[in-house]
Amino acid sequence: MRIFIHRIQFLILGIPLFIWSCQQPSETKNTATVYFGGDILTMEGEQPEYAEALVVRDGQIEFVGDSGEAMERAGKGHKMVNLDGKTLIPGFIDGHAHFGNFGLQAIGAQLLAPPDASCKDIPTLIQILKDWNTPENLALTGWIFGTGFDDSVLEEKRFPTRHDLDQVSTEIPIMITHISGHFAVVNSKGIEVLGFDENTPDPEGGIIRREADGKTPNGVLEELAAIPYMLNALMPKTQESADRFFQAGQDMALSYGYTTAQEGRAMQNHELLAANAEKGELKLDVVSYIDYAFVDQYMDSKWNSRDYTNHYRIGGMKITLDGSPQGRTAWRTQPYLIPPDGQGKDYAGYPAIPNDSTVEAILEKGFKNHWQILAHANGDAAIDQLIRTLRPNVEKYGLDDRRNTLIHGQYIREDQLDSLKALDVIASLFPLHTFYWGDWHKQLIGDELGNKISPVRTALNKGVKITIHTDAPVALPNLMRVVWTAVNRNSRSGAIIGEEERLTPYEALQAITIWSAYQHFEEGKKGSLKAGKLADLVILDKNPLKVEPDAIKDIQVLETIKEGQTVFSKSN
Repeated sequence: MRIFIHRIQFLILGIPLFIWSCQQPSETKNTATVYFGGDILTMEGEQPEYAEALVVRDGQIEFVGDSGEAMERAGKGHKMVNLDGKTLIPGFIDGHAHFGNFGLQAIGAQLLAPPDASCKDIPTLIQILKDWNTPENLALTGWIFGTGFDDSVLEEKRFPTRHDLDQVSTEIPIMITHISGHFAVVNSKGIEVLGFDENTPDPEGGIIRREADGKTPNGVLEELAAIPYMLNALMPKTQESADRFFQAGQDMALSYGYTTAQEGRAMQNHELLAANAEKGELKLDVVSYIDYAFVDQYMDSKWNSRDYTNHYRIGGMKITLDGSPQGRTAWRTQPYLIPPDGQGKDYAGYPAIPNDSTVEAILEKGFKNHWQILAHANGDAAIDQLIRTLRPNVEKYGLDDRRNTLIHGQYIREDQLDSLKALDVIASLFPLHTFYWGDWHKQLIGDELGNKISPVRTALNKGVKITIHTDAPVALPNLMRVVWTAVNRNSRSGAIIGEEERLTPYEALQAITIWSAYQHFEEGKKGSLKAGKLADLVILDKNPLKVEPDAIKDIQVLETIKEGQTVFSKSN
């Protein structure tokens, strides 16, 4: 009887243990992924360094190194990804672009010249716009619109005017944007909708080009006569349209290997980006720089942070000091050799903000609030203005670790690079120009100066921190083409534009990974393959360091991985 009771007690006491054990999974699922079997380029050193394997777990890089140790670290049941000889590198971070406008490029009538698209002359431009004009597309904004025309490449070597666009429609407003992003052209209906006529004055920092009578707008709008109207006219009309723009732009970015994108001059489009972040729609990180005219409206928001919320944050403030060098609105100390229509032989471009005291006050707001400042300046006169107005602010507030950045700097002089070094300004330069407009620059400013555009090698030699960028949608957000131009510096005609300014392939990759991460205060989390960093990765079909330099432009992004999750795959 006593034995029977003991058995009953044992069974009763054992019931909770049995129930507990049944509730536990037999084995916790292993979330680790091991990448192996290809070139794993870490971007960690000053010289290329490779690893045999990389372990990713829960969105982070857990281990980089020997394949045997990687398998042990990953543990039983991990996922294996054989690269099959492909190349794994950190996700791309563009030094400067306009992510908020990617959708316009992805959806609008494609007016880029070859090799990116087919718009080689004005009749072709007109036909592309006619073909694009469908009820579905027109419903997006109420305008017929296209992006990327380039007067320097069109066979006519001129801007289209309202008369050309009127051949598409005189009843529907039309707006096309220049490849520089600094000009727009509208048809007669568009002029009417914008409210322009012969009595409309040119705004400060912009020009409304006129007919031969000197009064009637001819449809071509420059700088601040164009940019604010572009944003308003091409704003999506419905939530459905806004969603279509956003998804198309994001998909395009991911297809080119972006894991972090920049909105380099946010105005009202900040609200669209923030709304998509709130809805959890962002698949990559987006950092915005708010135009100085909107900082009072947006900089006090929760988004102004070094940390992302749902993949979005405000990184600082943007100021624009001049225009486009290929469009001849960049502000120079010397005249252009070929002035634009309606300008005299002494024409040297013009400032966006003529008064130095105004610029100095705008910059002081950034210094006082510890906002990182991005300053667009292309011409050497504009860069002189930037340096003049930075110095008193540095003297008053100090350098600290501000990482203020010059954007573009096409016509920067060597003495100005010395000043950037002294003021601790990063230079995000734009060697993409050597292909797209290198031949044109040499016509505009002469061979000697034309060979010195985007002097990335000189900047590095002087100790200036650099990045490179696409400025998309100025061009397609194709960062492999950016690397190719920085390495080769070939023009459309095949000429070499400043051979002595070439980067090595590894340096060019650094400029869109670890150096660009530094520019954005994110080098602790991004830009290289290192344990503890985010698993932001790109798989390429070839290694940019192991192909012929001219073949870099043909390298394809096969997969984009954000925090361990595939967000683009070429096979899908």
